[in-house]
Amino acid sequence: MENKYPLRNDFKGGKITLEKALKLLEKLDIQCNAIHVKYIFKDNDRLKQGRITIEEFRTIYRIITYREEIIEIFNTYSENRKILLEKNLVKFLMQEQYTLDFSESIASEIIQKYEPIEEVKQAHQMSFEGFRRYMDSSECLLFDNKYDHVYQDMTHPLTDYFISSSHNTYLISDQLWGPSDLWGYISALVKGCRCLEIDCWDGSQNEPVVYHGYTFTSKLLFKTVIQAIHKYAFVASEYPVVLSLENHCSPSQQEVMADTLLATFGDALLSYTLDNFSDRLPSPEALKFKILVRNKKIGTLHETLERKDSDKHGQVEEFEEEEEIEQEEDGSGAQEPEPVGDFQDDLAKEEQSKRVVRIPLFRKKKIKISMALSDLVIYTKVEKFKSFHHSNLYQQFNESNSIGESQARKLTKLAAREFILHTRKFITRVYPKATRADSSNFNPQEFWNVGCQMVALNFQTPGLPMDLQNGKFLDNGCSGYVLKPRFLRDKKTKFNPHKVLIDNNPLTLTIRLISGIQLPPSYQNKADTLVIVEIFGVPNDQMKQQSRVIKKNAFNPRWNETFTFVIQVPELALIRFVAENQGLIAGNEFLGQYTLPVLCMNRGYRRVPLFSKMGESLEPASLFIYVWYIR
Repeated sequence: MENKYPLRNDFKGGKITLEKALKLLEKLDIQCNAIHVKYIFKDNDRLKQGRITIEEFRTIYRIITYREEIIEIFNTYSENRKILLEKNLVKFLMQEQYTLDFSESIASEIIQKYEPIEEVKQAHQMSFEGFRRYMDSSECLLFDNKYDHVYQDMTHPLTDYFISSSHNTYLISDQLWGPSDLWGYISALVKGCRCLEIDCWDGSQNEPVVYHGYTFTSKLLFKTVIQAIHKYAFVASEYPVVLSLENHCSPSQQEVMADTLLATFGDALLSYTLDNFSDRLPSPEALKFKILVRNKKIGTLHETLERKDSDKHGQVEEFEEEEEIEQEEDGSGAQEPEPVGDFQDDLAKEEQSKRVVRIPLFRKKKIKISMALSDLVIYTKVEKFKSFHHSNLYQQFNESNSIGESQARKLTKLAAREFILHTRKFITRVYPKATRADSSNFNPQEFWNVGCQMVALNFQTPGLPMDLQNGKFLDNGCSGYVLKPRFLRDKKTKFNPHKVLIDNNPLTLTIRLISGIQLPPSYQNKADTLVIVEIFGVPNDQMKQQSRVIKKNAFNPRWNETFTFVIQVPELALIRFVAENQGLIAGNEFLGQYTLPVLCMNRGYRRVPLFSKMGESLEPASLFIYVWYIR
């Protein structure tokens, strides 16, 4: 510490306050939680004056940086327990960190980057301080950085990808009274969302508005929504954005919408078929920096092409459509109960209602569509889903379906293989049921398991479903497009998430939970901490294991517990780490979580960064684990 920073200069005035101590730790490149430091400062302020000496600061520094588990690893590979030779670092990287494509220059680069003592660095060696800094760095995170850029083949048709999708994107709260806000669109796009929902209604002065119809949610001008999307559409990803219009406007205001879209997006708005894609869906690569409109459409793509450059204003088509009345009931007239607790409770209720025959109710509805807006719909025409058999016979390549969660859930259970064959050919969007007035979310995993591309969630609602959503789309550089596994793309597939084949090649995953690092502090730093490790995937892979409770320690709890999971379909599996404070009366208190795809994990000693319920980083709060898997 003294080699790099002359501490005495900071203590010229004698003692320093907590505020100055925090600034000094920051200057020393020590990440720390201010609340933890406050308690440690208080414990070491012997005279209780709110000011500490240089020796007291050194004690605080040692407490914060002391990591017994890292010392044990360092001593295993150090010949004298003081210095790590370059050859010893090479051995550690190969044996413990599974650095298979290893070259000796990597060890040299690590020493040059993380060793703070110049003489040690020049000798191509590493002190414990340098080793600790390396182990705390981004290079030792659980998420493998080779997946933090677009690495997948982006030339498949759109149907071959999971697409990050939001529901009622304009809302930032509940669906009855909550405000509509441009921030809903901006935050979703910044997170890499590629399918946005826009509920459009007639507004005053011939200006369409966006809000949740027949409710008390506030209204946004359609044109300001489009302007915000234009500004942020490609900040996080260069791949296409789909605007899913829930269109309730009159033909005249639909024309205003069409004019606004054309004027705002210009050439970025896809209004004609691409060359070589007149009879098949293009790829994300072919649609880079393009905006696609998803809405009902009149006629065929060929007819759209024939109207190219003609004036369509005033042209309106009317057609009659059968609309299914959304039923969230069990057939007896009783409301289906809202899910409580975890998803297993929800699934149990679904199983219980399986015996009830639900008779669909339909009503005829006349729809008027402006030709100007209709002709902006190219590859994402909305077509009502009737049955898998009907779609197989009549649905066109550019037609996509929207299916409510209740119907989609029944289909995943009763006809999973047919569902997979359907999503192999057609883009399918699943959306939350109408009774979720509080903007709660369903478990997206069950619909990814059958290949649904657009599983739309309320992005404004934190919790487990959004943790899974964020974890899923960490893959492929947070681009919002993740290539589906081969067995969800193959037209001869025999895959069924409910019946995993015997000759499947499972993955055996071992997680050794070693310790916690500055977990979010609870009352007086004395949280009773525990960790839950949970797998989400096909039904047979759903499992979780829990650590023992470490009493009164959120600063540096140590578990040293090992968990083993046998995962039958790792290509669909996500792993979620949750840190909690045990509560005996009110239930456990959430401290932080991290979710990622199982196949995106590094092996070896790894740090698991923790995030808040709202998805914000809680650095330096993290877990320290050892990962090993075979297949």
